[in-house]
Amino acid sequence: MLPLLAFVLVAVLALAGLISSPLALAVGFVLAGFGMVPKHFNPAQLAKRLLAVSIVLLGFGIHIDTALAVTGDALGLIVTSIVVTLVLALVIGRWLGLETTTAHLIGSGTAICGGSAIAAVGPAVRARSDQMALALAIVFILNSVALLIFPPIGHFLNLDQHTFGLWAAIAIHDTSSVVGAAEAYGDEALLVATTAKLARALWILPVAVVSAWVAARYNKKTGHAKMALPWFIGGFIGAALIASYLPSGDVAYGYLFLLGKRLLVLCLFLIGLSLTLKRIRAAGFKPLLLALILWLVIASGSLVWLGTS
Repeated sequence: MLPLLAFVLVAVLALAGLISSPLALAVGFVLAGFGMVPKHFNPAQLAKRLLAVSIVLLGFGIHIDTALAVTGDALGLIVTSIVVTLVLALVIGRWLGLETTTAHLIGSGTAICGGSAIAAVGPAVRARSDQMALALAIVFILNSVALLIFPPIGHFLNLDQHTFGLWAAIAIHDTSSVVGAAEAYGDEALLVATTAKLARALWILPVAVVSAWVAARYNKKTGHAKMALPWFIGGFIGAALIASYLPSGDVAYGYLFLLGKRLLVLCLFLIGLSLTLKRIRAAGFKPLLLALILWLVIASGSLVWLGTS
C-alpha cells in the first residue's frame, strides 16, 4: 500500500506542476532504490506510452512561422552545432567504450533540446528505459549547472542581450533552463532565447527520422531492420501545424502545451522508477564525461561563432 500511495502522491505533484523534471527523475530513482515500486506495475512501459502523448502535446507550443524565421537568421549556427554534436557524440562515445545508443541519446539531448529530444529519439532507436534514464539524468545535471553559471559568464564577457539569448538557446540543453538563464539576463535575451530555442526544437523531427533509418540499417544483421519511426512524430507535426495556422484556439493550445510539459515530468518520474543502481554502476563515469565534453564544445564553439559573426 505504501509504494502505491507514494506513486500516487508524486504523480499528482507532477501533474499539478509542483515538482521539476530533475526532481521527479530523482524521486523515482530513490523510490526504486528503496523497493517502493508498486507490485505488478511496469513503470517503463507506462512511461513509453505517456511519452508519446506528451511529445504530441508539446507540438502545440511550436509556432512554425516564428521558428522558421529564427532558423533562417541563425541557420548556419543551428545546423553546424547539431551535426557536430551528434558526430562527436558517436566518435567520442565509441572511444570511451559506451553503447552506441546511449551516446546517441546524450548527443541528441545536447544538440537539440534536452529531455524532449531524448524522449523523441529514444523510441526511434529502440533505446532501453535505463539508457534513456541515464541520458536524461546527465542532461538535467548539466542543465542545473548552466542555469547558475551562464548569466555570470555572460556579464563577465560583456555579452549584449541578443548575443546572450542566442548563446543560451544553442548551448543550454533544456528549454526550462534556457528560459531561466535568459530571464535572469534581461527581457530581450529572454525573447531571443525562447524563440531560438523553439527553432532548435523543430529539428527533433529530422533527427528522429534519420536516427530511425540509421538504426534500422545498423540492426540489419540482427534481423530487426524495420524502421521504427514513432507515430507521435507525425502527431507532433500535426499539433504544431494546428497551433501555427489555426490561431483561434490559442488559449486551448496553451493548456495542451502545459499538459504536455507536466506529462513529461510524470514520465521522467516513471523512468526514474525503472532505473537501478546496478545499471548506473555498470555505466560508470563515462556517460557524464561524454556529456561534459559535448557541452564544453558546443558552448565554447557557439560563443566563438557569435563573437565573429
